[in-house]
Amino acid sequence: MHKIALVTIALSLIAAPALAGPKEDAVAERQAFFKQLGGNMGPLAKLLKGDYDAATAQQHADAIANLTTKDISGLFVEGTSTADMPGKTEALPVIWEDMDGFAAKYKALGEAAANLKAEAGKGKAQLAAAFGQTGAACKSCHTSFRD
Repeated sequence: MHKIALVTIALSLIAAPALAGPKEDAVAERQAFFKQLGGNMGPLAKLLKGDYDAATAQQHADAIANLTTKDISGLFVEGTSTADMPGKTEALPVIWEDMDGFAAKYKALGEAAANLKAEAGKGKAQLAAAFGQTGAACKSCHTSFRD
């Protein structure tokens, strides 16, 4: 009897993370993706405020450019907006109403990130200009599609 109870408890602990479901998983993956972007933008901002280091700037710019080549459409599952999952996401419902507009903004971010990659290691002034463009692309999407 005790073995059955232990097996049941063990199986429930193993299965518990899987109970989250595809919508929750999509939100978690989406948030992780954008945290990676932000996690690389932050150090670039610090380089612009302090001592510039070309190798560090290039490392973070490369990471941002690489991230923005990813197809993230699968992370925007229907039913994962702020209206559907209040307090668990910042993705506004308008994303699903204007997926073409959202895709265009993501494409613009990718283009800005490619430019950031090309310019980051050339000097602080070049990094500043490209960083500004990338930040503006981020903000444009946030303004339209993020709560």
